[in-house]
Amino acid sequence: MKNKKNQAFLTCKDHTVSGEEFKLVWNEENDILITQPQPSAEDLPKYYQSEDYISHTDSTKKLSDKLYQGVKNLMLQKKVKLIESLVNSSNKSLLDVGAGTGDFLKTAKQKNWKVRGVEPNAQARNLAQQKEINLVEEISLVDSSEKFEVITLWHVLEHIPDLEIQIEKFYSLLNENGYLIIAVPNFKSYDANYYKEFWAAYDVPRHLWHFSKEGIERLMKNHHFQLQKTLPLIFDSYYVSLLSEKYKTGKSNFIKAFQVGLKSNLQAKSTNEYSSHIYVFKKQ
Repeated sequence: MKNKKNQAFLTCKDHTVSGEEFKLVWNEENDILITQPQPSAEDLPKYYQSEDYISHTDSTKKLSDKLYQGVKNLMLQKKVKLIESLVNSSNKSLLDVGAGTGDFLKTAKQKNWKVRGVEPNAQARNLAQQKEINLVEEISLVDSSEKFEVITLWHVLEHIPDLEIQIEKFYSLLNENGYLIIAVPNFKSYDANYYKEFWAAYDVPRHLWHFSKEGIERLMKNHHFQLQKTLPLIFDSYYVSLLSEKYKTGKSNFIKAFQVGLKSNLQAKSTNEYSSHIYVFKKQ
């Protein structure tokens, strides 16, 4: 991101692992928040070492885990329905980046998609292997001659170092007129504004980048991706509010979290600023 005009936005705490504080710096030109300082490639993995970090697990121990897994199973069907609506050809080839424990790829495979996945977490790859989904550790291990109709990143783009280099890699791996589907939190949502530094979707320092609707469209347009549609993720406001309440008050406060999540979704009906969005981009 060149010609940055940056200014301080918030200071947030890592509530999951380290307890360290990180600044969110607003890149005005791109309308993106940047976590600073960003951990080095060597240090970043240690910030994922927590039983509370459930993105890479199939845990159902706690109520929040069960809520997460329940919504995940519902969303798996919706995600596959979305990619099915985009591709009419018999070449149903899919690359999922940040594939976690492989559930999305397993669901797509059941619909006759040819699937490939990237997942840096060894424990998650092992769990995926048990589901007969083979994942590679990094995207450089995907053969550059292999092309895909669809590449997906479900709440993954915000985690990726070397952001713009990786976007160029996605472009090169897509077929002509292929689709790049990205789901990320929206720092301009009501729940983000309500919880401020306690908003769980900031999730520093694992989230290196924080996007607005304008910011991600601008970023992707610079890399020759055209926005086709934006879809809301209405469940995210409830789950994020539940975690945010715990960070803010030390208690789960289910009723309060539900109220904030509901208000966020109701307000978004007029503002179109949901807690998270799915963006469908087409390669130009």
